[in-house]
Amino acid sequence: MVRVLLADDEAMIRAGVRAILESDPRIEVVAEAADGHQAVESVLAHRPDVALLDIRMPRLDGLAAAAELGRVAPGTRVVMLTTFGEDEYIARALAGGASGFLLKSGDPRELLAGVHAVAGGAAYLSPQVAHQVIRRLDGGGRMARDAAARRRVAALTPRERQVLGLVGEGLSNAEIAERLRVVEGTVKAYVSAILTRLEVRNRVQAAIVAYEAGLTHGKD
Repeated sequence: MVRVLLADDEAMIRAGVRAILESDPRIEVVAEAADGHQAVESVLAHRPDVALLDIRMPRLDGLAAAAELGRVAPGTRVVMLTTFGEDEYIARALAGGASGFLLKSGDPRELLAGVHAVAGGAAYLSPQVAHQVIRRLDGGGRMARDAAARRRVAALTPRERQVLGLVGEGLSNAEIAERLRVVEGTVKAYVSAILTRLEVRNRVQAAIVAYEAGLTHGKD
């Protein structure tokens, strides 16, 4: 069972999102919040697996709440859910430690898939957001970023590079373990080491490094 906190300042939006989440018997909404402060307090009280945060909320917005949760409740993974898909919001969310970014205008199936993926240890971006991230990476300075990423990845062992490539493809720890025919605990150890050696905060940032270094199938 995936335990979820839902934070949005609009009650009707919360009701709609909750209905979608609870249509999946493997998901339980354990608490709701109407602003970022309530979200942080509720996470500390309920310790959910996933915190689903709107970006624009009063008192403390979702981006600031995500950063605070990264400090006080690192065991809860954060997914941003918003109507706003601008590059600035995406960049700030990922830099702040979010593991997923979903648009409210997306398919409800994306919401369920994203929650399960993030709860399972993977990163998840809605297709529209993934397109914007890739477009951003393909902009100016691409060659310099690619070269820097390849230098960082060169410091990894061959197995760590293999695991990083699979992280970049969006696979969870369990899926990577199945692919490599190892136990999931071994994959967790590899991922932890990779994050430390690359000096990144989460799997999304590691996936971006994998993309820039040419370790994923989506890289030309």
